[in-house]
Amino acid sequence: MTQVLTKTLYEQDFHLWLTETAALLKTGQVERLDYENLIEEIEAMGRSEKHALESNLRQLLLHLLKWRYQPQKQTNSWAYSIAEHSLRLNKAFQQSPSLKRYFEEILPDCYQDARLLAKKETGLTLESFPTELPFKIADILNPDYLPATEGEERRDSGIN
Repeated sequence: MTQVLTKTLYEQDFHLWLTETAALLKTGQVERLDYENLIEEIEAMGRSEKHALESNLRQLLLHLLKWRYQPQKQTNSWAYSIAEHSLRLNKAFQQSPSLKRYFEEILPDCYQDARLLAKKETGLTLESFPTELPFKIADILNPDYLPATEGEERRDSGIN
């Protein structure tokens, strides 16, 4: 298969292109690789990992805010979501430890996004939620963490 044919294959049958690319790599036939599309796909995988991390972090922070600032509406579903998204973040860090630096970079922006989403979802004012992140990183990454509401001690979610 020539490189031109491989580029055409990329456009016509992505799965077959992946299979052929893997076979070329395994057999060391690097001169036949479709480098342009291979590079594009590898970069896209990195962006996808980052996007998933941001999405999970935003959802986690949203539910932590709702749990703390709307205690009358707390549900097992929220506790589940907090644990689920925390576990997803931890799994991402196990598989790609370098994502932890990215997590720390985007945490402030994701928190501001979560504040806005919490305002929209709860009907509370934006000022109801602190401008600075009220949760410690260790707590955010603890799937058993549920934030205390005012006058309450921190609780364990009971989800293991």
